[in-house]
Amino acid sequence: MTITRRNILAVGLSAMTVTGVPTALLAGSAGGAAMNAGPDGVMLKGHDPVAYFTRGAAVKGTPDIAARHDGVTYHFASAEHREMFRANPDKFAPAYGGFCAMGTVMGIKLDTDPALFRVVDDRLYLNTSEPAQARWLTDVPDHIARADEKWTQIRDTPAAELEPN
Repeated sequence: MTITRRNILAVGLSAMTVTGVPTALLAGSAGGAAMNAGPDGVMLKGHDPVAYFTRGAAVKGTPDIAARHDGVTYHFASAEHREMFRANPDKFAPAYGGFCAMGTVMGIKLDTDPALFRVVDDRLYLNTSEPAQARWLTDVPDHIARADEKWTQIRDTPAAELEPN
């Protein structure tokens, strides 16, 4: 079987592939190629980006408390969190436009599970699946360095045009 973007599961963490990967894993974006927003333009599937830092948890926000940044909308659990975000949005916005950090290492853009995250050196990283996160955690400094480099190459390329490498 040929390994393609459509049959790699979660980021090919143990060289396992499957056919028929759910379309949800193949990230698309209402916020442009560089942002992993839903069709409604909402980032993090409505989770509060500030809560990852202040509560150490994925906390659902509310559409009634929202802010826009970089062409996408973020939801917040409190007005205080929204104000913290507005004061420094780049601090709280997820790395790699909210795409899977391990996927970024591999040169692909995968959707994420907001509950699978790590804050490392005041930067929010998300992953698509538990195997992706487990792989990410095997060597975080190296994966960040590789993903940072790869992101400059794939940032503006639509997810559907990327193949894993």
